[in-house]
Amino acid sequence: MFGFRPLPPGGLSRKRATRALFIRHGAEGTPEGRSLRLLQKWLSPSQREQFGKRGYFEVVGSDSGKRYRIHAGASVNVCEIDERGRLQEGLCFMPIGALPIGDVMLAQKIALETCEDKARAVARRFTPSGFHFRQTRPLG
Repeated sequence: MFGFRPLPPGGLSRKRATRALFIRHGAEGTPEGRSLRLLQKWLSPSQREQFGKRGYFEVVGSDSGKRYRIHAGASVNVCEIDERGRLQEGLCFMPIGALPIGDVMLAQKIALETCEDKARAVARRFTPSGFHFRQTRPLG
């Protein structure tokens, strides 16, 4: 009736690849997807690798030289880290407006790398815990 042919060898993987490409293209067309793509362009190769594997990336503050870890999220997602990579003080700051996650994270990265003191001045402090940053699925 419909004339289905059996898949050639390797056909199943081609079918999966087509489906994955369709899903990825659909996600990249959303505001969240576009914002994450823009964020990826602004990250250094090492930051991109960190973000892809761990769901966060690290930046160095412009004024103090302190290291910060920006976790995937739009709030309560920035932490100062010590030389051994342990979470110290948490900072909560973001741009005004309802922005996609990638845009918020990019604004946080730029703020810490160019005007760290001003970002710290407006940030609310919190005590970070593993609960806040339990990795689920990396966005990058």
